[in-house]
Amino acid sequence: MGAWVFTGYRVQHNKARGPYKGGVRYHPSVDLDEVKALAAWMTFKTAVVDIPYGGAKGGVVCDPKRLSSGEVERLTRRYTAMIMDEIGPFKDVPAPDVGTDAQVMAWMMDTYSSLKGYSVPEVVTGKPIALGGSYGREEATGKGVAVCAREAAKKIGLRLKGATLAVQGYGKVGYWSAEALVEMGCKLIAVTDAGGGAYNPKGLDPRGLKEHERRSGSVSGYEGAEGISNEELFQLECDILVPAALENQISEEVASNVNAKIISEGANGPTTPGADKILYEKGVVVIPDILANAGGVTVSYFEWVQNLNRDRWPLETVNARLEGKMVSAFKAVSDLAEREGVSMRTSAYMLAVGKVAEAQSQLGLFP
Repeated sequence: MGAWVFTGYRVQHNKARGPYKGGVRYHPSVDLDEVKALAAWMTFKTAVVDIPYGGAKGGVVCDPKRLSSGEVERLTRRYTAMIMDEIGPFKDVPAPDVGTDAQVMAWMMDTYSSLKGYSVPEVVTGKPIALGGSYGREEATGKGVAVCAREAAKKIGLRLKGATLAVQGYGKVGYWSAEALVEMGCKLIAVTDAGGGAYNPKGLDPRGLKEHERRSGSVSGYEGAEGISNEELFQLECDILVPAALENQISEEVASNVNAKIISEGANGPTTPGADKILYEKGVVVIPDILANAGGVTVSYFEWVQNLNRDRWPLETVNARLEGKMVSAFKAVSDLAEREGVSMRTSAYMLAVGKVAEAQSQLGLFP
């Protein structure tokens, strides 16, 4: 049997504010342009929530669902060995992304540590708890999405008790967003994923739905729910919409039919630029990805700090610090948007680019 050849990437965008930071994606559609865009997003995302990192991203062109666990392990170890000189706890700190998880991070850490000759848990984040992972990391991105939606609801005078919620994508981000918002009083009425959808205007149980999805591979066919398509989900009359799947899901055509009051972006780049303009003109509050889904990188930062100090924070400490970071970043972006009369997305970029430019300018040029 011949050897398989996979193409892998690691892109480093800017390090003016700290070591590079960014996920590793295993997906058939990974290409260099996508990885470059995600690395740049990360630079601005870390600046918005004011954590000392620059942006990077990695990826391997593969379909992990079609590979055995042993194949994914071997692919991961080879990829790590090949980017060994480009990563490191003070240079570039990878994390999980689409198609990767805590186990993949454990293999990356072990490969790097084995080649170094001593344990280096701080080289990656999003690890299993047993290997220095942080409590609260798995749910962090979704919780951040929910906190931002809650803050936006306060701004527009929307009561969360009974507010209707629709979620596209029911992976880690979609599920934890739904779980957190239902805890805050929202009613989950619709969810879609790659295999179909579930709709019940009386409300869906986020945990029951997740158990069904784990068993059957999709939210489709959940007991007591009707089927619903992505197109129908985006057109639903609802208070909060969370796109938590892949890029470019809300096009101009979709945006003109959106009936949500708040969109909290769980995915990276779910809204096209043209759609963004339409939503802003319609008065929909869009919380941009570089703010809404920054909870994951924030708790990754907490994990890195804990590892560097060989420390472990309790879950309550992690959640309280995450809450503080997200609320403060939301306020900064929202206040600037009001002052300048621009959308939250424009404001988030104004804030982020300003911080990166200031750091770059103060560093100067050498030699």
